[in-house]
Amino acid sequence: MRSRCAAWLLGLALLFPAALIKADVPTVAAASDLQFALSEAAERFRDETGRELRLNFGSSGNFRRQIGQGAPFELYLSADEEYVLALHEEGRTEDEGVVYAIGRLVWLQRPGRDDLPSDDEPMAGAREAIKAHEAGQGRPRIALANPEHAPYGVAARQALEHAGLWDETTPLRVLGENVSQAAQFALSSDARGGLVAWSLALAPQLAERSEHVLIPEAWHAPLVQRMALVQGAGETARSFYAWLQEKEAREILAQYGFRLPDEGDTTP
Repeated sequence: MRSRCAAWLLGLALLFPAALIKADVPTVAAASDLQFALSEAAERFRDETGRELRLNFGSSGNFRRQIGQGAPFELYLSADEEYVLALHEEGRTEDEGVVYAIGRLVWLQRPGRDDLPSDDEPMAGAREAIKAHEAGQGRPRIALANPEHAPYGVAARQALEHAGLWDETTPLRVLGENVSQAAQFALSSDARGGLVAWSLALAPQLAERSEHVLIPEAWHAPLVQRMALVQGAGETARSFYAWLQEKEAREILAQYGFRLPDEGDTTP
């Protein structure tokens, strides 16, 4: 009897750490341009550590507001570092966090839709849509994320303004709640294309049914992306935060077109 009891207690001791890990499943708030890159990173992290994560993708601005109101996220990866820095000033994050990537903007369209704009004239698709609309040939949509709360939407607006097309595209613009939704709109049947994150265009799920051209970085403010631990973050969130700064995670981000803070341009 005594030996059976000892064996039972030993079994509990062995299982208890695993139970703790399983119970510690943090919710991560991540910019939607990370939808494919971070999902791959989280899967690799789980395979290596046995720790699970809940990934919640959306617009950085909405997450900034939710965390400011006390939403139970433990790690925040923003597409605009200013949102993280603002939360730190409010005492919502443990520190200022770190810059984990610099993003790029592209013109994305369905293959065979029309000629793909060239590197020299990446806004040619938007210009063609404007001409078609003015000629009464329908209302070809131009998709982008909502500039009110999505950093890639801000960059898209700046790029259109740089090309002198912001006002002219007013009747043609369709806004996604985030850049991932904008990519879906850009590939819809009534769209000429759209301005979205390069990381989404490179994802196999989109690459096989789209084509794209990079927008010059000088046409918009840098998409500096920062992450930070939210106050009260648990051990799994801390481990993932540290893991994202290691070589393996950085290589995954680079595969999706993100420029790393201490490295050169990833443009092919």
